Amino acid sequence: TVVEDPVGFYADRLSRAFSGLGTNDSMLIRIVVSRSEIDLAEIKVKYKEVSGKTLRSSIESECSGDYKKILLEIVGE
Repeated sequence: TVVEDPVGFYADRLSRAFSGLGTNDSMLIRIVVSRSEIDLAEIKVKYKEVSGKTLRSSIESECSGDYKKILLEIVGE
C-alpha cells in the first residue's frame, strides 16, 4: 500500500501506466509531477527493479513531442 511502501507503490503505478495498449497519461503525469520534489529519485530506482527498464527509457519509447520533452526534463538523469 501507499502508506507501507510509497516508493514501491508509485513505481508499480508507473509500470502499470506504461503497460497494455497506449499509456495512461493521467496516471503518469500525476505521479511524475506530484512526486518530482519528494521521492522521484527513489521511485526511479524502484521502477527499474519492477519493470527492468529506466523510467527515462519508458518515457522515450512511449511518449512523443513536447509532452515527452517536458516529462524527460522533470525526470532528469
